[in-house]
Amino acid sequence: MITMLESLQTESDICKHNQIHTREKTYECNECGKTFSLKQNLIEHKKMHTGEKSHECNECGKVFSRVSSLSLHLRSHTGKKPYKCSKCEKAFSQKGNFLSHQKYHTEEKPYECERASIQMPSLLKHQRNHTGKKLYACKECGKAFNGKSSLTEHEKIHMGEKPFECNQCGRAFSQKQYLIKHQNIHSGKKPFKCNECGKPFSQKENLIIHQRIHTGEKPYECNGCGKAFIQKSSLIRHQRSHTGEKPYVCKECGKAFSGKSNLTEHEKIHIGEKPYKCNECGTIFRQKQYLIKHHNIHTGEKPYECNKCGKAFSRITSLIVHVRIHTGDKPYECKICGKAFCQSSSLTVHMRSHTGEKPYGCNECGKAFSQFSTLALHMRIHTGEKPYQCSECGKAFSQKSHHIRHQRIHTH
Repeated sequence: MITMLESLQTESDICKHNQIHTREKTYECNECGKTFSLKQNLIEHKKMHTGEKSHECNECGKVFSRVSSLSLHLRSHTGKKPYKCSKCEKAFSQKGNFLSHQKYHTEEKPYECERASIQMPSLLKHQRNHTGKKLYACKECGKAFNGKSSLTEHEKIHMGEKPFECNQCGRAFSQKQYLIKHQNIHSGKKPFKCNECGKPFSQKENLIIHQRIHTGEKPYECNGCGKAFIQKSSLIRHQRSHTGEKPYVCKECGKAFSGKSNLTEHEKIHIGEKPYKCNECGTIFRQKQYLIKHHNIHTGEKPYECNKCGKAFSRITSLIVHVRIHTGDKPYECKICGKAFCQSSSLTVHMRSHTGEKPYGCNECGKAFSQFSTLALHMRIHTGEKPYQCSECGKAFSQKSHHIRHQRIHTH
């Protein structure tokens, strides 16, 4: 029988083998400092940093930097999970995941963080929370992560890979955790309740954001103007008002928006969707906010009052625009001629005088207009509608200005 010592032919073979027992790791990665006992393992490891991927999966074509990573990946196709927990029968495809799982049963937390004074199964990854060190960077966008698994999940965004599909509505997600959170919408489950007002939420992060309404905390501040926000997404959207960036483009008409929700609402124009209906008059709206504002017409409620002249308004936006009459504030300026306006819609209409754009066309004669209100007036030529009637002689007019001009005949 040939012994292990006899099978090692050279002095270098013996040295390599001895390192397995002594755990001497003489080969260090100059990128991240990780050490290895075998030079070949270091060579394989370095491929993570260089991006070299020479091992391809025959099933799906995915490539890997190490043959061991390919071997583990193949189990996703075969379904092989050789590591089984004796406590709960849960099985794993990777030994590392299996060993980490077992610590939940034993409650073993062998590594203690000196800074946080807590114990945990994975100390190195946790310590990066304190140091801010993030070893794994996305090659597409440069975003960095302190764990490789976090990077892997992030990369699915760029690849468009969404393997986790909701069996209720068919919506797909790049990560399983997002699917689990989404499913609470269908189940109606709202396990996270606000201690201040009792409002429940299906997701914990939504509760955290909501609680800032009570505390007044606004941790996300704009470097450009100092305005602060309760959530990061609001800050990102706000910053686009400074940069002018509009990354969300409508495929139908090419109009661009700074926020995804704005694009979603806009797209309803093209598909004709108006899901919000007024119970009083049956008028339908594309957006819920428009329906809420419309309701004030029926109730006559005007809760927003000008502290300068006492004029009241049913919508806060109308009050904001009105106040600019007193202050003289005209924040919307034309970049072509310098003319300024107190509301953005007026600037939009004005810009059409430079571009020549006339988006509102008459279905009867084809004549086009730069403003919807002008089209509405024009349509009365075809319909014969004359809503403004003189109380003195009964003569009717299609436009209010014509009616006012006519009344001067009777007053003189």
